[in-house]
Amino acid sequence: MNLDKETQEKIQELQGYEQNLHGLLMQKQAFQMELSESENALSEISSSKDDVFKLVGSIMIKASKENVIKEINTRKDLLMLRLKSIEKQESELTKQMEELRDDVMKKIK
Repeated sequence: MNLDKETQEKIQELQGYEQNLHGLLMQKQAFQMELSESENALSEISSSKDDVFKLVGSIMIKASKENVIKEINTRKDLLMLRLKSIEKQESELTKQMEELRDDVMKKIK
């Protein structure tokens, strides 16, 4: 099939969008995993009656339960913000891809 230059450029742009979307989805998955780990850690700490330790670099140090919970909640809030941002970018990128895909399909037919 012989496509004009504009259509070929749009197809390349669409491929770029797909790569960007893939990268966003990978980031989203990583943040979701980290959020899940934070929630599990909070659950364990909340049910623990013993001393609490946290990793600092490659060593473990004793820490107050309240401070650790506060740190994890702060981290959780940050992760949730990042996830919202990624979801917004994902939605916008998907919309742009659909519009471009429709445009390319019209030119191909």
